[in-house]
Amino acid sequence: MSAPVSAIPSSPNKGTSRAVERRWADFHPSVWGDYFLEYASPTNSMEFKYLGTMEEQIEELKREVRKMVTDVVDKPSQMLTLIDQIQRLGIFYHFECEIDEQLEQIHKSYSQLVHGVFKGDDLHMIALTFRLLRHQGYNISSEVFNKFKDSEGNFRESLVTDVHGLLSLYEACHLRCHGDAILEEALPFTITQLESIKESKVSTNLAKQVKRALKQPFHKGLLRLEARYYIPFYQEEPSRDEVLLTLAKLDFNLLQEQHQKELGKITRWWKDIDVARKFPFARDRIVELFFWISGAYFEPEFAVARDILAKVIALTSILDDISDVYGTLEELVIFTEAIEMSVIHILFLKLLNLIDFIKRQMCHFFGLEFKWDVNAIDGLPEYMQAWFKVLLDFYDAVGNEVAMKERSYRLVYAKEAMKKQARVYFHEAKWFHTNYTPTLEEYMPLALLTTGYEMLAITSLVGMGNVVTKHAFEWLLGDCKILKASQIICRLMDDIASHQFEQKRGHVASAVELFMKEHGVSEQETEKELWKQVEDAWKDINEAFLHPTPVQVPILMRILNLSRVIHVLYSNGDNYTHSGSLLKDHVTSLFVSPLPMSCP
Repeated sequence: MSAPVSAIPSSPNKGTSRAVERRWADFHPSVWGDYFLEYASPTNSMEFKYLGTMEEQIEELKREVRKMVTDVVDKPSQMLTLIDQIQRLGIFYHFECEIDEQLEQIHKSYSQLVHGVFKGDDLHMIALTFRLLRHQGYNISSEVFNKFKDSEGNFRESLVTDVHGLLSLYEACHLRCHGDAILEEALPFTITQLESIKESKVSTNLAKQVKRALKQPFHKGLLRLEARYYIPFYQEEPSRDEVLLTLAKLDFNLLQEQHQKELGKITRWWKDIDVARKFPFARDRIVELFFWISGAYFEPEFAVARDILAKVIALTSILDDISDVYGTLEELVIFTEAIEMSVIHILFLKLLNLIDFIKRQMCHFFGLEFKWDVNAIDGLPEYMQAWFKVLLDFYDAVGNEVAMKERSYRLVYAKEAMKKQARVYFHEAKWFHTNYTPTLEEYMPLALLTTGYEMLAITSLVGMGNVVTKHAFEWLLGDCKILKASQIICRLMDDIASHQFEQKRGHVASAVELFMKEHGVSEQETEKELWKQVEDAWKDINEAFLHPTPVQVPILMRILNLSRVIHVLYSNGDNYTHSGSLLKDHVTSLFVSPLPMSCP
């Protein structure tokens, strides 16, 4: 089916007026409108007295949780269960040091635990220990699960009734790396058994947790969203701890208010740049994009980083729709050249390695003098000029922010990433406008870049603290295996979810069409193979966290979390482009509905 086309009068060159045939994707309008604008007002906030009391209560509860950790130091089963609960309740970021210390001790006594303390048949505790230690970066062997096989090499039939153990093993399977053959066997086994459980044979709460896990494994879920789902489960547990439950609820609601304020300001910025009028062809998804970025980092200390990355992804989304849908090839040539006429090329950064003094001085100099040239947009139509002007204003503001902290070098990397993004979008658009069908081998290197995930990974570091160094940026731009894995997940899941819609409106062939054509297989067989590649990419991500890591873990977490966003948004269709159902529910859960403090 051909793409919907509208003849829209426009002025691709100054002083020229002629009708230009443009494609129009007919994206649905924002489902949120101005809803979050109310949170931009300083009057729409908790009263200071209430907020102060709430924060004091949280601090007191945190002290009690630390005491709980101390009390079970010599009780490994209770310690592991407590750490699991802290993580699932979403309050783990308050206790990272305590968790690190305790898991280090668990790791030291790992062999003794799995071969003695936990008994040979305690599948739940052994799987839980494996998952928590692998998550922490300890490269422990998955061969420990061989003890749950019979003499014929099959998982024992007796495991079928151990629903709690099967669930823990299922969750552990998602931490598998290359070579974990037994976990490759365990995953389909646990899925089959968990899907067939009779709810009448297990507690209602456990049945709900199984259903949730099969839909969304914890390791691939968004941490805040998983906490929002788990807290009600935990509340129904007879053995729940009221301190943990109360802390989780208070912390969720307090952080929700902070995110509401941030979202209110982002919505105000979006409205001020007049997206609905100036870019009516583009997806109006600022709320959904903030959700995306809050998935990358939700913690309170990353407010500046979230603001920067949310605005970058919002501008990139418009740029994508300009290149993919609305812009003509003639306009895109000039547009891409304008974006290219910017700060020094990344190769000049090599000069900044001489000495720290020269690095600071040159970065400061380039940050002030080498800016995008506003005159470069004179030949562009008004909608492109409007986008470019917003881009200039945004990077000027970010430049002022990082210059105050002597981090101007970060802006150079961020700008170069945006330039590269424009180039790859243009390359893809040229393929479409010239009716060129690439081979799969040609397509994938470009398609990995058009995901935007290299640009987002680089820009995600700009607003972070001292944990980020110049080395982190250079590492990302090198042969970065975890970043490539994240791009593969993004590209293939996006293509699987959206290729039918995109082909209807007119788009370069996706990995699905190209694989089907080159291998002569069905769409179903193609998707099965591409999903296998996605799973292999997840193994690469898991391996990147094993000690010793190439960079500090907070940097790796940005890439892992961005991959998790893709898993959540694209597992069942393109829930970003079509954001009116599942994604609306997610946004409501995190940014609209607070958790009730009293039990129902």
